[in-house]
Amino acid sequence: MENPRFTIALIYDFDGTLAPGNMQEYDFIPAVGKSNKEFWSEANDLAEQQDADMVLTYMARMIQEAKSKGLSLRREAFRESGRKVQLYRGVKEWFSRINRYGEEHGIRILHYINSSGLTEIIEGTEIAHEFRKIYACSFLYDVDGIAYWPAVAVNYTNKTQFIFKINKGVESVCDSTLVNRYIPEAERPVPFKHMIYVGDGTTDIPCMRLVKNFGGHSIAVFNPAQQGARKQMATLIRDNRVNHVCPADYSEGGEMDRLVKMIIDKIDLDDRLEKMEAGK
Repeated sequence: MENPRFTIALIYDFDGTLAPGNMQEYDFIPAVGKSNKEFWSEANDLAEQQDADMVLTYMARMIQEAKSKGLSLRREAFRESGRKVQLYRGVKEWFSRINRYGEEHGIRILHYINSSGLTEIIEGTEIAHEFRKIYACSFLYDVDGIAYWPAVAVNYTNKTQFIFKINKGVESVCDSTLVNRYIPEAERPVPFKHMIYVGDGTTDIPCMRLVKNFGGHSIAVFNPAQQGARKQMATLIRDNRVNHVCPADYSEGGEMDRLVKMIIDKIDLDDRLEKMEAGK
């Protein structure tokens, strides 16, 4: 879209937010001959024994398990796993519909992933092309293209750094200069008040709270098939951590669809009012 009035960033967690369960459970964990419970218990037990970060230990277990079973540790093998990931209802059609809604208001919508899952697996999903940037865990690869060490590990607290990168228009993960440079809020590419954060649980709470506290909008989603999930999530509103709770169903005309369009309308009206009050 040429000359949009401003940009809104829709930022999503992945596991449990756009797809049920964890992305490793669709292909990787069955391929190494483990049950989901076994794999995650081993990774979490290792973290407890070594007093380590749980994200780093799950990545270490992935490398160990793949090596022991003779599975490929190439980027393309992880991407192949991503092709097996199933998405929540309506996700595939969601992005073009929301982009179109933004365009009708003269607003550019950009979509981002902020996840503790694997970039390489997300890159293999059928929606990877929809994202401006995927901020997630990833591996380092040797000269033969084999994963051997974590490159990026994203846990629940360091997830917040990517909110600031989006806010300042810094896409590089390794940059620590531009993201720390002072930029007046009004000059930042995506002010916090133009952000909508969508997550599903405890790992997203720092980000959801951050976006909400800085004037943006946070939505906690839950699996519609899980009984009592809405009631469980409602505590996040009561504790003032999120603005809204919604089922993870992205179908046209559904609760999520109506809510996000309403938030876009509100951001649009707030922007018009601010400009009117400023005499612009």
